[in-house]
Amino acid sequence: MGRGGASRSGESAALSGGPKLPLDVADLISATIRESVAGWRGATRYRKPLLASVAADDRRFAELKRVVDPRHMLPEDLVPGARSVASFFLPFDEGIVEANADAREEVAPEWAVAYLETNELIERIADQLTEALARHGIRAGAEPPSGRYDRRTFTSTWSHKSIAVIAGLASFGAHHMAITDSGCAGRFGSLVLDQELPWAAREQTQRCLHIASGGCLECVRRCPVGALSDEGAVDKQLCWSRCRRVAEAFEAVGAASVCGKCAVGPCALRAAA
Repeated sequence: MGRGGASRSGESAALSGGPKLPLDVADLISATIRESVAGWRGATRYRKPLLASVAADDRRFAELKRVVDPRHMLPEDLVPGARSVASFFLPFDEGIVEANADAREEVAPEWAVAYLETNELIERIADQLTEALARHGIRAGAEPPSGRYDRRTFTSTWSHKSIAVIAGLASFGAHHMAITDSGCAGRFGSLVLDQELPWAAREQTQRCLHIASGGCLECVRRCPVGALSDEGAVDKQLCWSRCRRVAEAFEAVGAASVCGKCAVGPCALRAAA
């Protein structure tokens, strides 16, 4: 898919409120995400979604070609004439986090199912928004929540986590996960539009306790294969091998190439810093 629009870096906000946009685009986006989550009929339950926006011409998008992958797309690549990018986060219910935190090695079935179902839900939300916005003459588009990455370098050509950080919705932690005000246990999606989304600008906030003050490395201790280091490095090959083994164990439910042990510590449900 592909479509876009923008103005300023956007303030992360619960979907229950926030400033209105021209043509009620804000209400349309917020209501679609909120209602899709509330109406989800899968096994996974969620806390209140979060939403932010950022200008499509923000210089940090071009920087992703250096820090993520030279092939990382720009908003313009998804939607010619892109003006903004909306980023949203669907935080898992607390029970899913608790289930995956209970054992060091075994991944909770609830966590594996949540990964698969939330990917499906995010794609559904993107499709619904693209169709709804098109009826208002607004072009929009998105990339899938997972799967578009290089199996050799483990880098993505459209990093939803990085988009969330650029939009002010999240900040990266020592575990290389993106932490929002509602934590890191959940999934990110994003949508490019050729319509401005003028949410108020917000300064970047550090939500990782270790990066902010050196006070926590629970994610490093929780990694069952030692893929994370005290210095902030991550062994992507080791992490991926672990996730592939988990996927084999959950073949019956789908390709759940996940682990999530590093994401169930102090920053799982809220910003730790």
